[in-house]
Amino acid sequence: MRLGDKIIRGLCGAQVALAAASVAPAAQAESIKATFAISLIGLTIGQANAVAAVGPDSYRIDVGLRLSGLAALVTKAKGAATASGQIANSTILPAAYANTSANATETRTVRMGLAAGTVRAVDISPPFFDMNERVPVTEAHKTNVFDPISALLMAVPPGKPLTGPSACDRTVPVYDGLVRFNISLTYAGMRQIHGKGYKGPATVCAARYTPISGYKLDSESTKFMAENRNIEAWLIPVENARMVVPYYVSVGTKAGALVVQAVDFEITQDRAQSR
Repeated sequence: MRLGDKIIRGLCGAQVALAAASVAPAAQAESIKATFAISLIGLTIGQANAVAAVGPDSYRIDVGLRLSGLAALVTKAKGAATASGQIANSTILPAAYANTSANATETRTVRMGLAAGTVRAVDISPPFFDMNERVPVTEAHKTNVFDPISALLMAVPPGKPLTGPSACDRTVPVYDGLVRFNISLTYAGMRQIHGKGYKGPATVCAARYTPISGYKLDSESTKFMAENRNIEAWLIPVENARMVVPYYVSVGTKAGALVVQAVDFEITQDRAQSR
């Protein structure tokens, strides 16, 4: 697997390590804008930008990734993803997901349509030609799932605090159009953040990856991730929406620690949408 593919897969792992089962509808529409620095073994290799709009009954999230420095010279990898859906009865209902990743030799786009968490259609262009070597994804595996981008919004149950164990403890089914897996989050402690745009507590969650289907039986990277105990996420609260969102993610990879950390974070209320 090329280095660029490893980095994009690692970032996907970082994203889904932050998954959750539902999102509480916000009393007012909220906008979240964040810039993340990406580093591998302590060396900055790129930047990711995320913009989320969360209203009382709908949401949309856009994420962009671009490598820089030596990593860009080696791989020329970049990517973009978007997801949208509805929010009803304190539950997030993904409707559309798209992800495009590119390196020096290939560009691939994954599009997925969902209805209330059930996958209705998937299009991968160009297609993968090793599907007969992968564990089959059944229809049951594509029911009650989240795409990796929608899963970045994490609800906290009513009456529970937005920090501490209630911000973590959950197991989430995720499907990215190719691979189906579960992510289990557990409470690991607290941190105090003093960053640009956010100063306050962050809940530290440990994460475990469990492959379900869509992976190759002889995949060393899948085996590595299934045994990986070096995945950690720091989640910060969004008060009005009663949710938590990622501020810092660290994923152990074969090449070293891949870290995605916010360097700028802004949460605003959109009064025009909330009226």
